[in-house]
Amino acid sequence: MTARHLRSALLLAAVVPLTAATAAAALKAGHLRLHADRHHIALQPRPRRSCPDCRGAGGWGAGGPDPEMEACGCWAERRELRIRLLPVPAWPDQPPF
Repeated sequence: MTARHLRSALLLAAVVPLTAATAAAALKAGHLRLHADRHHIALQPRPRRSCPDCRGAGGWGAGGPDPEMEACGCWAERRELRIRLLPVPAWPDQPPF
């Protein structure tokens, strides 16, 4: 193992538990959904069950011939937090054959 790989492994070993602890604290404090894979960790807002407007449904149906859901402000106006871990590999434009 080279010094560069060792330094990267030590940094990753220090960052991952800290990131997981931060994500767990944020999930407990707010109404957030956790999505994690090897490329990123995302904390996405969820509707509050105690919201007086949508009562936890996340919105309400808008009338008309093409009914759509109008999002409630209890979750739609909050931003998504994303922590990037590894770069996403590029997809080729053309197949290799």
